[in-house]
Amino acid sequence: MKNNFYAMLSRMKYINRWGLMRNTIHENISEHSLDTAIIAHALATISNVYFKGNINAERVALLALFHDCTEIITGDMPTPVKYHAPEIREAYKEVELVAKDRLISGLPEEMRGIYDSLLVESEDEKQLWRYVKAADKLSALIKCVEEKRMGNDDFIKAESSTLDSLKKMKMPEVDMFLKDFMPAYNLTLDEQA
Repeated sequence: MKNNFYAMLSRMKYINRWGLMRNTIHENISEHSLDTAIIAHALATISNVYFKGNINAERVALLALFHDCTEIITGDMPTPVKYHAPEIREAYKEVELVAKDRLISGLPEEMRGIYDSLLVESEDEKQLWRYVKAADKLSALIKCVEEKRMGNDDFIKAESSTLDSLKKMKMPEVDMFLKDFMPAYNLTLDEQA
């Protein structure tokens, strides 16, 4: 069908994340993408303000907003499955490209180039995608913290491995976010006021 791109994107709210985990708070890719975009923008801003970066924070936020769109077609592949073996990861990359092409085909020809670079990581914007990946992991960490606060121990291991992954990124922006902003996610609304 022609011109169904935006209608397809509106279906992000139907794709649930964390399918292999017991969730007390359900999260769909629409909610996750907004959280990731906000965090990605924060990381780029931290880079620019504190670490003499020259990162286009708005572009990073836009990439993050669209980073999981292909999951409308593929569904959310759980991280332990996606990264279980290199063959699975490579096959999934191919599936993502097919899904991207399917989504892009729902746009008029003149608009496709604008959205093509938003849906799948490109080599030209590798530096910007690094912030998106970090924000994606921080969003996952926040989900783990929220679930643990609700008494859900299923997220203890996920929290630990996500935190390890973030530290291995060796990004001062991430370290600063973890130190200065992450503790507030452990507070209640009254404690934050």
